[in-house]
Amino acid sequence: MSLSDRLTEDLKQAMKSRDQLRMDVIRMVKAAVLNKEFELKRDLDDAEMSRVMTTLVKQRRESVEQFEKAQRTELAAKERKEIEIIESYLPKPLCPQEIEAIVVAVIAETGSRTQKDIGVVMKAVMARLAEQSVDGKQISDLVKSKLS
Repeated sequence: MSLSDRLTEDLKQAMKSRDQLRMDVIRMVKAAVLNKEFELKRDLDDAEMSRVMTTLVKQRRESVEQFEKAQRTELAAKERKEIEIIESYLPKPLCPQEIEAIVVAVIAETGSRTQKDIGVVMKAVMARLAEQSVDGKQISDLVKSKLS
């Protein structure tokens, strides 16, 4: 079952069970995917949908941080619940050791040695991790540490 079909089925189930938060989150995800499809003028595959959802998770994490700074714990808790729901549709994330192994392998394959090669390494690493939901900043920091 494709990710789009799964979202549609889960939306139906959330409507039947009157789970308002899940309905709202799934509708938000579907709207973000629809906007991206409209922007690209084509249907998205599951990997592209996962990247859209990863962006939504990142936005929610930033919101949690801001709400906690403003001492709005109830809003931060709501955002955390939304993150959990969105993450349930994303592929299981790689552990840090697996990501590090991929970065080390790419550095060895490309023969990169200096900070000037960060762009080449990042491009290759992100291409390998295209199917995964990863934080680009985390990958960038790891690449920088390995190349210094």
